[in-house]
This record gives sequence, structure tokens and C-alpha cells, in this order.
Amino acid sequence: MYRALYTLLLVIVSPFFLYTLLKKRSNKPHIGRRWKEYFGYCAPLDSSAPVIWLHTVSVGEVIGAATFVKALKQRRPNTLIVMTTTTTTGAAQAQKLGDLVEHRYMPLDFPWAVKRFIRRIGPEQLLIMETELWPNTLAVTHDMNVPISVINARLSERSSQRYQKLPSLGGFLAKHIQHIFCLHQDDADRFRELGFNAQQLTITGSLKFDITVADAVIRAGKQLRHRLGAKRPVWIAASTHQGEDEIVLEAHRVLLKRCPDALLILVPRHPERFQSVAGEITAHDLSYIRRTEQPKGAILSQVYLADTMGEMMQLLSASDVCFMGGSLLGDKVGGHNLLEPAALSLPTLTGPSYFNFSDIAGQLIEAQATVVCDSHKHIAEQLIYLLDHPDTRTERGESAYRVVEHNRGAIERTLAGLFTHEDA
Repeated sequence: MYRALYTLLLVIVSPFFLYTLLKKRSNKPHIGRRWKEYFGYCAPLDSSAPVIWLHTVSVGEVIGAATFVKALKQRRPNTLIVMTTTTTTGAAQAQKLGDLVEHRYMPLDFPWAVKRFIRRIGPEQLLIMETELWPNTLAVTHDMNVPISVINARLSERSSQRYQKLPSLGGFLAKHIQHIFCLHQDDADRFRELGFNAQQLTITGSLKFDITVADAVIRAGKQLRHRLGAKRPVWIAASTHQGEDEIVLEAHRVLLKRCPDALLILVPRHPERFQSVAGEITAHDLSYIRRTEQPKGAILSQVYLADTMGEMMQLLSASDVCFMGGSLLGDKVGGHNLLEPAALSLPTLTGPSYFNFSDIAGQLIEAQATVVCDSHKHIAEQLIYLLDHPDTRTERGESAYRVVEHNRGAIERTLAGLFTHEDA
């Protein structure tokens, strides 16, 4: 009954959803003729190898899954990994994995679309990155005898309370999902409250702690820093959302009074906002240059607008301090991944709203590697302090890196759980 009502609702809202996905925007890859994949009409695989279906949503999940994909491919080199994304920006990021994956777009959550997709690719199992749980996808995949596991799974207290408002939903999830590999004990406890049993739950820690930084990325970051100015102070505001850019730019204006040659690398979270953010920079009477302009010679502007996708690690490696966006908007976003700058030994600043990464942020705060800032003045104060005290900046960056090192191993624990029978 509930699924029928849900599917009816999906029929009503899907045109709006598709419009959002397919609308052409500057700086956003266009899906072209592949739009049919949203209805399960995807190209069949040119291989008879066993298939693992790995679903990620967009850019962040693809990046988070990259190291896992490499380890999975090393463990099972003859297995074909089909990675699905919902967004075109996620698809562009998946293409950077090269031959490690075959990319397809995730079909909309219509039973017939999911069924057609599964028949086309023939997966032996479905791995869902984090907690992207669609009812019809779960039901159809389970009914077609494809085991489902959720990896790097988290369940916040707020999400748990929402699930519990529909008591039958927890039982539905527990029936159709074979196993959940949880980030932490509190996530596992919340899944148990929904109806999962202990045998369905394994605590692995976060796959994101197993982050690796390629030497090529480090080299590219150093080259970029040379062009930005090796001796000038450089800080980055990463993954900012609407409403945060103004705060970040005000902080930069304060910083410029103390450090006139300081540079802000501003990285909006969503490509459709690049143009409006450029206007916001101008409105704050700051000079800027876009990354896509690729000017020759030194970059002398006050702001470097990163209007590209999938280059965060390179941009971070060209910076001295990182402010992580998504954390100044109350309960709207809940922060973003602090582990990327931590893996590069960067000290970080965050707003007070980091509930989506509470454990990671908590460890970094406890290690004095991250400072919580609630205003542009507070951000500017911390930037001035860190830029004026390079030894402290180095110490905090090293503390951040130690947190990453201490928590490594989630990928191996996840793979061991997924393929226990192969190790027996």
C-alpha cells in the first residue's frame, strides 16, 4: 500500500525532478542522449565478467568512493564495477576513475525502470554508498535476488527520528538490505532501533579516513601555489553554499586589512552558483579571477574563484588554511568533509553546524586541529592568528594528519565483511 502511494507520488513529482537534472546550466555537464538511462534504458555491458553495482549520488560520494573502488578492483581484478550516479557532475567525476568503473546513470525509482536496468547489467550485488535508500530500488533489487549492502553508512539522530515516525519503514529496510557497514557505534545503535539485527550490522569506521593523495595532485598544487604567490598568505573556503559566501568574503575583507596581499580561494559547492558568486565578490568590492580563465603569469587578484569541479585536493594543497563550508547555515546542510584538508596536514576552521560529520569534526576539534567559528569576525581572527603563527599552523596541521592516520582501515574492514566467504 505504502509503495503504491509512494510510486504514485513519484509519478507526479518526477517531471520536476527530471527538469532539475536535465536543465542546461553553464559549468554543468549536459546529459545529452543519455537521458534515457534515467528510465533504465542503458547500454548493455560489453563483458561477461561478474558485475558489482556501486551507487553513488554525486561528486562528493564519487570522490569518497574512489579509494574504495581501487581497493575493490585490486581484490577482485576480474570483476566489473558499474558505478551509478544521479547527477551529471557526478558522472563527470566518475569518468576520472577511467577503466576502474563503467558509468551509468541511476534509474529513477520506478519499479519497471530499476528492473530493466538490472536486467541490462546483471549485477551479483548492489553496494550503496552512504544512505541513499530508495524504496522501489530496494524492493525490486531484493526480489531479483541481488544482495544489497550499504557501505560507509551513517544515520543521524534527526534522520532516525524521521524514520521512526513510520514504524513499518524500519522493518521494510531491514527485510530488503542484507548488511549495513556503519561508520560508528551510534549509527549501528540507531539502525538496530529501526529493526536491524546485530548480524546485519558491522562497524567499520569511515571510508573517508582511508583517503590517499596522489603525488600528481601534490605537484599540481605546488605549481598552482607558485602562480598564486609562494610567499603570500593563501586560505581556501571550500564547498560554500548560498548564504555563506557573504560571510567568507567579509572575513577576507577583515583579513586584508592585516594582510593586504592575502588571497582567498573560493570554491562554491554547486556549479550553477559560479556566476552569482562572482557577482557577490564584485559586490564586496574585491578583485577576482576565475580558475577557468587560466591567465598567464602571476595571479594578483584578491579572490581566486574556483569555477571547476573535482579539483578540491589540488586547490587545498595550494592553501595554508581551510574553512569548510556548509557549516554556517544552521540545520540546513550539516557541514562537509574535513578529512580532505586533514590528509594534507592543513589546519581547518568550521562553522558550528557540522552534524553530518560530527565524529570526524569532534576528533579534529579535540586534537586542536579544527576551530569552530560562528561569524566572519571569528573566522578572520583565526585566520590572522594562524597566518601570523606558522609554527602553530604547522602543529595543528600535523595533528589533523595524525587523526586521519589513527582511523585508517575502514576499506579493508568493509571488504573483509563483503567477501567473508572468499576468506574462509
